[in-house]
Amino acid sequence: MRDVKGLIVGLLASVMLTTAVPAQAETLRLLTWGDYAPEAVIKKFKEATGIDVEVTISNNEDMISKLRATGGAGFDLAQPSQDRILGPQTDFGIYKPIDLSKIKTELFIPELLEATKKNTAIDGQVYGVAHLWGTSGLVVDRKKAPDIKSFLDLCKPEYKGRVSMRLKRPALLGMAFALGYDPFAAYGDKAKYQEIIDAAGAKLAECKANVKAYWTGSDDLLNMMRSGEVIASEAWDSTGFKLNAENPDINFVAPSVGALGWIDTFALPAKGKNDEAAYKWINFVMQPEIAAMIVDAAGSFSASKGSDKLVSPKLSKAFQEAFPPEVIAKIRWFPAVPAGLEEMEGKVLDKVAAGD
Repeated sequence: MRDVKGLIVGLLASVMLTTAVPAQAETLRLLTWGDYAPEAVIKKFKEATGIDVEVTISNNEDMISKLRATGGAGFDLAQPSQDRILGPQTDFGIYKPIDLSKIKTELFIPELLEATKKNTAIDGQVYGVAHLWGTSGLVVDRKKAPDIKSFLDLCKPEYKGRVSMRLKRPALLGMAFALGYDPFAAYGDKAKYQEIIDAAGAKLAECKANVKAYWTGSDDLLNMMRSGEVIASEAWDSTGFKLNAENPDINFVAPSVGALGWIDTFALPAKGKNDEAAYKWINFVMQPEIAAMIVDAAGSFSASKGSDKLVSPKLSKAFQEAFPPEVIAKIRWFPAVPAGLEEMEGKVLDKVAAGD
């Protein structure tokens, strides 16, 4: 009898303990860029859905590396650029198709949505939809370096030790265009592409004496530009817009041959465990008022229809100054990168970094 009573007491204690522990909150694991998931937006999303957001800050190369290492596990939603989906998906199978019926497509600017659907489609299935877009080009203190209009200008002897860049593919391809090549047109010819990036890499190596430091994150460049150590750099337009809000002499300058245009997407990792939360996040942040909050934080404009009317006046002014219609017309949009090209680029950039 004592054993029976003890068993009953034990069972009751177990039930009470189980009911006393609150259910674990649902979580969205987001692999994204800096400032793409501001705390204020995460808070609003939690209030609206009850879902927590766990943010891991990354970039294109790191996203591919992380997802490749796990076969597409560890995250529920990633944000690669639209040109960085086709190759990695073909090679490594790190994403799963998007169910467009679960996305409120009416929230998107149609042209940007269609562009990413086209550029991320494999065998009739779509692997990415548009989020933020922008360009890579030059950020310049126009008072101190008024003549910088091209990547080649960063190499002028008078700017020795006063410029910066990030040793990634936008700098390599930007220099290729500045030298008169069209690397995008050579995507289907690996021998020709190798010739082009070798020439661009040689010019970047020649420019090293002018580089104060290579930046790796936007904060690096912001600090160097604010201090005046660096007066011009290869950079994203969003960095120029942020600095312009503090110093009107500094802004993004599209290279004379055209800025390189990118679109960052929403993509579902192959082994993500919470697709439903991912779709909820996409539909939430593409609402114009929420999208405008992200634009103000990131400095890049959104594919959310109508969000551009809700951003801060300073950001709107900087954008209009940097991108009159004739500059927008010359943007060179990154096409999908064929498998194997990034490895070729990486070897060239490694040589530049090593000084070979």
